[in-house]
Amino acid sequence: MPVELIAALSITAVVIGVCGIVVPVLPGSMAILVGLLVWAIWGGAPTGWLVFAVGGLLVLGGMSAQYLITGRRLKERQIPSRSVVIGLVCGVIGLFVIPFLGLPIGFVAGLLASEYLRVRDLREAWSTSWAALKSVGLGMVVELGLALAAATTLLVGIVTHLIV
Repeated sequence: MPVELIAALSITAVVIGVCGIVVPVLPGSMAILVGLLVWAIWGGAPTGWLVFAVGGLLVLGGMSAQYLITGRRLKERQIPSRSVVIGLVCGVIGLFVIPFLGLPIGFVAGLLASEYLRVRDLREAWSTSWAALKSVGLGMVVELGLALAAATTLLVGIVTHLIV
């Protein structure tokens, strides 16, 4: 297989993965790891494995940060992760009901409804939902930043391989 085709496939998997971090319906960080691995095995010879190692560490760091940041902040506010899961499920359903805007609307509505059923006070439910939204958002931003750094690592590795 030509190296250019392998590069295109790797970049496509990474782009899908980066989009998947923001849109949970698509595969996220795992798709980035697959793209990096494809380049390491079939495309980049010895430097491909270096790209995979560096990019893989960045992706794993982003995945870890997402769970650690979100989990710690939810635990601080005593918000069960069940509420976030319900919000995600409602967000995915919302995505199909209202294209594109349904994801955030469904997530917020599901999260707020779950918290309201838990605490039985709208003010407190909004407060805990807002805290959960901020923690999920912060974790997502960190994961996205590290995923973009991994994508940059892949691009540098591909360009270096194709020029040299």
